[in-house]
Order: sequence, then C-alpha cells, then structure tokens
Amino acid sequence: MILDCLGQKCPLPIIELARAFPSVAVGETVTVLADDPAAEPDLKAWCRLRGQSYEGRSGDAFLIRRLT
Repeated sequence: MILDCLGQKCPLPIIELARAFPSVAVGETVTVLADDPAAEPDLKAWCRLRGQSYEGRSGDAFLIRRLT
C-alpha cells in the first residue's frame, strides 16, 4: 500500500497511516510518501509506540512494516 501524503504537514501523514493500518496484513508494508521534515521522527515514534517496524526511507518514501 502507498499513502501519498506529499504536501501535508504533520501530523496528517501519521493520521493517514493510522487510518489505513487496519487494512494492512501482518508482515505487509506501507509506503508513506511525505515531504514534511517532521515526517521521519514522527513515523519512527509512531512505530515505536505502536510496536511496528520503521524499515527506513528512500527520499520522500518511508517504509513501515506491520508486525502485529
């Protein structure tokens, strides 16, 4: 799944990820496209708090893996 959050300021990318996450199967990944400088630390924190895996980034693409 790809969530296009380009142009959105945080916390909107986190809100979009949280809304979409129930439809993601355990083991699958979500790519969040975000260009807000706060996106990376916010996504890392969200993953840590929710027990999910922040897999890294490539440019404006952040990869999140569902663990639970």
